[in-house]
Amino acid sequence: MDLHGAFHVYDTTLRDGAQQEGLNLSVADKLNIARQLDGLGVGYIEGGWPGANPKDTEFFRRAASELDLQHARLAAFGATRRAGVAAADDPLVAALRDSGASVVTLVAKSHDRHVELALRTTLEENLAMVRDTIEHLREHGQTVFLDAEHFFDGYRANRDYAIEVLRTAYEAGAEVAALCDTNGGMLPSWVGDVVDDVISTTGGRVGIHCHNDTGCAVANSLAAVDAGATHVQGTINGYGERTGNADLISVVANLELKLDRAVLPPGLLSEATRIAHAVAEVTNVPPASRQPYVGTSAFAHKAGLHASAIKVDPDLYQHMDPAGVGNDMRLLVSDMAGRASIELKGRELGFDLSGDRDLVTRITERVKVLESRGYTFEAADASFELLLVEEVEGHRPSYVDVESWRVITETQPGPGKEALSEATVKLTAAGVRYVVTGEGNGPVNALDQALRQAIGQAYPEVAKLELIDYKVRILDQGHGTDAITRVLIETSDGVSSWWTVGVGHNVVEASWEALLDAVTFGLRRHHR
Repeated sequence: MDLHGAFHVYDTTLRDGAQQEGLNLSVADKLNIARQLDGLGVGYIEGGWPGANPKDTEFFRRAASELDLQHARLAAFGATRRAGVAAADDPLVAALRDSGASVVTLVAKSHDRHVELALRTTLEENLAMVRDTIEHLREHGQTVFLDAEHFFDGYRANRDYAIEVLRTAYEAGAEVAALCDTNGGMLPSWVGDVVDDVISTTGGRVGIHCHNDTGCAVANSLAAVDAGATHVQGTINGYGERTGNADLISVVANLELKLDRAVLPPGLLSEATRIAHAVAEVTNVPPASRQPYVGTSAFAHKAGLHASAIKVDPDLYQHMDPAGVGNDMRLLVSDMAGRASIELKGRELGFDLSGDRDLVTRITERVKVLESRGYTFEAADASFELLLVEEVEGHRPSYVDVESWRVITETQPGPGKEALSEATVKLTAAGVRYVVTGEGNGPVNALDQALRQAIGQAYPEVAKLELIDYKVRILDQGHGTDAITRVLIETSDGVSSWWTVGVGHNVVEASWEALLDAVTFGLRRHHR
């Protein structure tokens, strides 16, 4: 591998990203994410800090036999030797040496005050720590990258010393020195100026590692590349402590799609959306819908004016073809929708409405009336499709005739006593009347159980349907407990999922409507 010639895309999700508040990765999680990152084609995956963290030590042990990386090299992260201790005798340096990783990323202090106050040593000894550790690891055949911690703040406080740390690292054999905006306080023009100075002064290869505290992590990374950096560090989905790290997908997509720089293997950027969402599933951090490039809203269009233009040419209101990052254009149906929005959304769902102006007008007006009452169809495609079918075919899809339903919640006084909800549903399905009672840990859960049991006797395929998400919003909060409530429900059949909406004067009424739509949509899909 040509370390000097190739552009480095370096992912630190498993180490720096894992420092995000509330994010806790098991060894199995880290192995899973590493495979996903390799599928994106990143050049380096920082696996963690062996020796300092037992979980990371175990990760590297298992990675040797369980990871078959096609594109990436594993990097072990660690610190320079301690002051006054030989590199060969430092147990943490030994853990890096014995990790099995072919690349070691050493973090070193480049801010003079951090050296004196945090390391409690001299500036000269810190330089020796950098030099000795790099030389020791290089003697054992490992490639070494340097992470110059707090570099930009250190540069401002004492430029000569900060650069001397880098010069020492290069002379000792470091392939790259990544300049770290550890506090995340920099702006793009500042980063560009510093990177330009470092390259012209040292002649060494420079990398960039940005945090997002000013909201500029991606922009700062691009500014560094523009100034000559050829190694970028970041995390998938921008994970990281405080406000996170540079989102590596945004950085890479901008480099490839906007600046025409091939930094990933050909064709792999189109996997970005799938991989970003797959990693989000592992971390159990919900994907950010407005995340650039790969968010579900990244190419979503709501305004009628946009839809009218997109109907003529999708590029008029999109900065790129979503397929380039594996995403899709979405048309949102809302009270802002015009006829073009409805027509395009219908086409997306398989309905050609272009030849019936009156039908499109009628659907548009109905959507606006329903949205004024609290419904939202931009987040409930399944409910909109049922509405669309009703308008096109003249009747709403239905597999049951509901006679009535009721819910009772009972609780008993005393410690440890939990409230129990019981729901009774009376309906006719496939010509047979069913009266079913279900129990649950709340009224909605009880209703869900009763509805499934009743319909399931006529349509066994209902057993495949599972409620996987449930959201409640009070729409007119000034009315207090008498306010209108909107419920959104996500349901899965094990292959895909869909959202339905219900609105009512109480949460149970709204939930029932959304539940019934969810089951109806699932049955319609199955029977089609």
